[in-house]
Amino acid sequence: MAEGSDPTPSTRVKMDVESQNQGTSVNIMAEGSNRGECSTSPKRMRLDTDPNPTIPEFLTNCDEYQLFKLTKFYRDRLEQAMEGGVDGVSLSLTYERIFSGQEHGKVTELVDKGNRADSSKLLLSLVMGKGSRARRVMWESFVRMRHGVPKLDKILKEIQELGADSFDYMDIARGLSELSSNLKDLQQKHKETLRVQTETLRVNTILIKEKVKIFQLVDRYAELTVISHVRDRTLVEHELLARGRDHEEWREKHLRRELEKIRTDQLFQSSFSQRKSKSGNSAAVSGVPGIGKTTMVQKIVYDWATGKIYPHFQFVFSFKFRDLNAINCRINLRNLILFFYPYFGNILGEIWKNPEGLLFIFDGLDEFKDTIDFADNRRNTEPQSMCTDPEFRCKVSDIVYSLIQHKLLPGCSVLVTSRPTALHLLEKAEISVWAEILGFVGDERKEYFNKFFEDQAVAAAVFKHVEENEILYTMCYNPSYCWILALSLGPFFTQRDRKQQQVPKTITQLYSYYIYNILKNHSREIENPRDVLLKLGEMAYTGVSQKKIVFGNADLIEYNLQPSQFLSGFLMELLERDDSAQCVVYTFPHLTIQEFVSALAQFLTPDPGEIGKLLSEAHSEADGRFEIFLHFVAGLSSPQSARPLEEFLGPFFHQTTCRVIDWVKEKVEGQIGDTQTETGKRNLLNTFHYLFESQNKALAQNTVGSVKTLSFNALGLTPIDCAVLSHVIGLCDTIKHLDLQGCFIRCEGLQRLGPVLHKCQELSLGANEVGDSGVKVLSAALKNPECKIQKLHLWGNHLTDSCAEDLVSALSTNRSLIDLNLGNNKLGDSGVKRLSVALRNPDCKIQKLGLWDNALTDSCAEDLASALSTNRSLIDLNLGNNKLGDSGVKRLSVALRNPDCKIQTLDLWGNALTDSCAEDLASALSTNRSLIDLNLGNNKLGDSGVKRLSVALRNPDCKIQKLGLGYNALTDSCTEDLASALSTNRSLIDLNLGNNKLGDSGVKRLSVALRNPDCKIQKLHLYRNALTDSCAEDLVSALCTNQSLRGLNLELNSFTDQSVPALRHLILTCRSLEWIELERNQFSSNGERHLESLRESRPGLRVRV
Repeated sequence: MAEGSDPTPSTRVKMDVESQNQGTSVNIMAEGSNRGECSTSPKRMRLDTDPNPTIPEFLTNCDEYQLFKLTKFYRDRLEQAMEGGVDGVSLSLTYERIFSGQEHGKVTELVDKGNRADSSKLLLSLVMGKGSRARRVMWESFVRMRHGVPKLDKILKEIQELGADSFDYMDIARGLSELSSNLKDLQQKHKETLRVQTETLRVNTILIKEKVKIFQLVDRYAELTVISHVRDRTLVEHELLARGRDHEEWREKHLRRELEKIRTDQLFQSSFSQRKSKSGNSAAVSGVPGIGKTTMVQKIVYDWATGKIYPHFQFVFSFKFRDLNAINCRINLRNLILFFYPYFGNILGEIWKNPEGLLFIFDGLDEFKDTIDFADNRRNTEPQSMCTDPEFRCKVSDIVYSLIQHKLLPGCSVLVTSRPTALHLLEKAEISVWAEILGFVGDERKEYFNKFFEDQAVAAAVFKHVEENEILYTMCYNPSYCWILALSLGPFFTQRDRKQQQVPKTITQLYSYYIYNILKNHSREIENPRDVLLKLGEMAYTGVSQKKIVFGNADLIEYNLQPSQFLSGFLMELLERDDSAQCVVYTFPHLTIQEFVSALAQFLTPDPGEIGKLLSEAHSEADGRFEIFLHFVAGLSSPQSARPLEEFLGPFFHQTTCRVIDWVKEKVEGQIGDTQTETGKRNLLNTFHYLFESQNKALAQNTVGSVKTLSFNALGLTPIDCAVLSHVIGLCDTIKHLDLQGCFIRCEGLQRLGPVLHKCQELSLGANEVGDSGVKVLSAALKNPECKIQKLHLWGNHLTDSCAEDLVSALSTNRSLIDLNLGNNKLGDSGVKRLSVALRNPDCKIQKLGLWDNALTDSCAEDLASALSTNRSLIDLNLGNNKLGDSGVKRLSVALRNPDCKIQTLDLWGNALTDSCAEDLASALSTNRSLIDLNLGNNKLGDSGVKRLSVALRNPDCKIQKLGLGYNALTDSCTEDLASALSTNRSLIDLNLGNNKLGDSGVKRLSVALRNPDCKIQKLHLYRNALTDSCAEDLVSALCTNQSLRGLNLELNSFTDQSVPALRHLILTCRSLEWIELERNQFSSNGERHLESLRESRPGLRVRV
């Protein structure tokens, strides 16, 4: 193309495609093939030549029908995967003249509006309608962009691993034998039975007249987000809180980019299977308590029974592990099925003949009383532990093991659900699909409340309150939390006698009102509710301490709770009775209700005894089982939480409340200074949660009111944590430094902190993800007339030029900010041009500005130069790791020569500078009276550039004290000039010449200058300069003469034991020396010991070998 010519439209598209695909070029088509031909050649039909071909080879060998099957099989996953690069795929198809400009426009229009999901659906729909060539071009573009789109890369890796077996796997579901007429009748009966069992959803209420409401499942069921991946399978903290903490991070950060959503109808015989097995598939679905595992299983069974999903399964058998616990004898699979589905009679033998048509579901592995060890090899050798025959009698655990491992009825499929705490049991199991229920995401939360309340006005009011309260809103990912919220908050928005200001704001207040509503609705039927709740709470506490959630009649009797009391509606609200398995068991509706009742019991007991000791022991449990319990105990010390309950239970013991407050005070005071470790930071954050739940302003002010520094550096903080932190800081009048660096804070979390940010003098928010929208929050804090922020660190926060206007507005009005670090962002030239406007404002007080690694070029240098020439406060500017180039630095040099320029420190590290700009820099150094620190490291100045700079260094008006010339391809050719400069310069005290190639000859020349009494060098960096023993004597002799040297770096050279005597002499003779770096040279262990022994020669000396 002629220089300066305008590319044609097709050329422009091609250029765009190449830039979209990051320059990666992969030729998918067979050499010499015609792009337009209908490909049915033998070459493309032979897929068995290489079991694991590369993806390009595999696609080249696919015929049209195979590519059609591949696209259809992966279609749902491709829709998700393409969201990250749909515009690039569309460009490829447009370049190949498959898409028209109008079709490409429709796709990109959706992308521009942020509707990437819709755009990828549209693209796939268009491609499937265009035919085989469109599909081939689409897959080719997938290969090119795979490394930038993790979900695509995952799919392509799976296809490559399967190779020719891909199509065999897609055909597994085909060819199931037809059912005989008698089996068809049985199947119909079974489906009808399951439909009746699953079509309704029982929902507990707190109304005495209507304790349980029955809803149609399809009307009430709210879709959950399920991901085809299980996150960490071990849990240290309380499983609910731990998932709550990392839920926000995973939801926002990974769901769009890496995690694939999976529908319940994709758990079997879909492209999500990690083990492509013809002997059957097993799937494991994980989820925290209350997230909806059991309801999801009910929906799967209902959908199968009504013909909506899994038509290839002829029979589905669903079991709850909780029910299986009642079977305490040896049993075979036949009798196990007949126990729950007696109408199968003698016909099971015929069903066994086609195991591929069977799906077994086991719900709640964590509730199973027996442990199934899938890593136990004895099961494969001991007949009594391995069940291969459905007629063989064994333990229930052996049947479950053998079905999952495909030892029993190989070919059948198995679904297991579990809490995360029990997932480790399945690590060695033959699981094909791992999935996790994330719960509600985005609008799914709102949908739940809309379905819960018949009155949509009440639904809107309740959800609005939840949405505005960051604590409550974050809880709403969990359906059980939503249920408790809806039950507790509903009355506040439906009863006129309730005051809006009394609506619960903390988790403890919320649960307090939940129990209050139960007590109110059942007040007439309870003789002594305090005594009943005390006994129930004691049993609940034992359960929490033992990680026990299922109780039997024996447990109730032990705590003087008679099973007959469950005729009372009151107890039925707090403890659910389940006798479906002919063995009565009781569970709290939710683990957190069990924890709340156990906390409540501490305030009802007439003898508080060693409450402090109990709390301390609970606090010290490393696995966090008591964490929520402790939150509730702290919260119940608050009158706002206690008052509603005291109306029915009588006053809480004052002595207990006082001891709890004293314990919280002791914990906060003991933890406030211990933030050096992650555990210390986490413990402090937990104590802040106690303070928040207590809502005790006086307690908070007494414990944290005089704190000057709070550091949670590198500890992940959720919006809930940020809200708690905001509450605490709001009550602290002396806060100076808030360090939240690397805490994974996003805009939502920053918004929670917004009201208190202006109180801090130093605010460290680097390495977070606040983004441009977060800068709006900070801008508001900076504009606050009472703002005290002096230092603000925002490096590494994904900022772009879009936030520049907010920054400019804040900088133009703020009078306190003097240090602003915006490094490692993407402000670009346009962003910095806008910032320069603020810097030229005479009211701007910024003294130190970090703009390193911001993709800056010479385009913004003119604006920066103008700001440097006029700004009277800016003295430190970091422009490192950009691409200003020689032309940019030439413009900056003009500003440096301006007598009004006040810059003292200028960092130009890694800016692609050459000797072309050295003349301008030298001129600036000769005239500038303020610049004392200049970093030119990691450039390409070379010997000629340094020679020019040396002229400036010899100028008596040059004020440079610190000069960085490391990584500049310097050789001994420039050392004569440098030596001359060092001999005459009176200001230079710190010189970095590391990572060059000065060699022994170069250092020998420098040594001459160092011997000069006028040389003032205090710190000299000569690391990685190809130095050997040959120059050691000269260097040491010179430095021993020089009595100003404080630090010497000789790392990564080739000194041996031969130099040890000279170096020992230097260390012992040069009394000003404070540190010397000698690591990674070629000393023997004996030589290293000799040098290390010199550390004791005088106090404070640092010798690193």
